[in-house]
Amino acid sequence: MASTYYSQAKLKTCFFFKVGVLFILLQTSYVSSKASSLPFNILETNYYINGLRNPTRVVNTPRKVVGGEKFPVAPLSLEHALRPPTNLYTSSAPHTATILSVKKITGENASTETYHIPENPFTVGNSSQLRYFTSASSRYGDMFNGRTASLCVSLSVGSTSEVLIKSKPGDKIQLTGPSGEAMLLGNFNPKATHIFVATGTGIAPFRAHLRRFFKEEIPTYKFSGFAWLFHGVSNADSVLYEDEFNQYLKDYPENFRYDIALTSGEKYVQDIVVEYASEVLELLLKGAYIYLSGNKKMVTPIENGLNITANNNGKNWDEILETLKSNNQWRVEVY
Repeated sequence: MASTYYSQAKLKTCFFFKVGVLFILLQTSYVSSKASSLPFNILETNYYINGLRNPTRVVNTPRKVVGGEKFPVAPLSLEHALRPPTNLYTSSAPHTATILSVKKITGENASTETYHIPENPFTVGNSSQLRYFTSASSRYGDMFNGRTASLCVSLSVGSTSEVLIKSKPGDKIQLTGPSGEAMLLGNFNPKATHIFVATGTGIAPFRAHLRRFFKEEIPTYKFSGFAWLFHGVSNADSVLYEDEFNQYLKDYPENFRYDIALTSGEKYVQDIVVEYASEVLELLLKGAYIYLSGNKKMVTPIENGLNITANNNGKNWDEILETLKSNNQWRVEVY
């Protein structure tokens, strides 16, 4: 089981989109051996929803993943792109996606709620600004067919996320992008080591990468490296995708490690990373890639902890960090 440090919960929302193949191409990296997760943008409406109701029942749910089973993916042509496509859609020429379903994925005691939504509507209103989200699925989507994509979004009353939660299957939403590459894998060699650090819904891109590593049957890609996931949330009911990650622990104990920080137990994700700073630093010095996704408050404590550890071992952290950044081993997308 994952190491758990008890803490408090959060209200989040996960969205599962049905889209055309071109949209999926823009949703994910679509580069040979590049897993997941390019951010894309949702045109935000000025329309205010007064009060949140129960989400719609789930329809067209993603294929259930059980045990150590892997799933064939298609089309394999998605492995052939030379680099991620970016900015394929703009606010003046957006892509229209369709909501498939909405499914709550947090427990009753979470301070926020999370839902899985297969298609998203766009409520009547004026498009005024962009909201950025990162795909929580790889290029092949939750149905492994290259025609869907998933999002994980924190609920904010009166915002785009509330509009999405209130959506019904068949509703439409306009998307732009994708943009940004920080949360793509820094190394696409299946033997590489990756350290994923997330707060809350910052888990989205890492869920995508891990599905590629452990759930997708790809003839040209078999992960044999090591992935270490740190996830910080409010409480046990706020942990996202825990069943998936615990299954990976069971099926691939030599390739996966999973630590959860629950802030109700006064442990934040940065505290857990610092506790393991010696191991993390050793992996980084051996060529591992580290990714920080979520709340920006975790970055400085993690850097400080690694700095102290480096100094205690007679190493210069500033020089190490500069090298990590120049090698694309230090990858950060925080807010």
